[in-house]
Amino acid sequence: MLLKAFIVAIALSVVCRWALGRWPWDYLRGETTRRAALRRARGLLGVEAGASRDDVIAAHRRLTALVHPDRGGTNAAMQEATAARDLLLAELPLPGRDEGS
Repeated sequence: MLLKAFIVAIALSVVCRWALGRWPWDYLRGETTRRAALRRARGLLGVEAGASRDDVIAAHRRLTALVHPDRGGTNAAMQEATAARDLLLAELPLPGRDEGS
């Protein structure tokens, strides 16, 4: 009986991996590193998950106006703002391209 349960568990794990692209135990780990980085970047720039390219760029400009070293900010804060912008822009489709192309 225990052997049957073990075989069924393995079969279900393989089906989960095949159908969903992840092993079942991957769902127990929680948020992925990339997803967490995207969430932090959106929070830093103050944009929503569906923000457009223009929204991200405008939010970056607003933030850099506050944290720029020439205005009393730090290089680290400026680098963090730029990294957040770059990460969010990398997730968006290239301008002038259709989503289906």
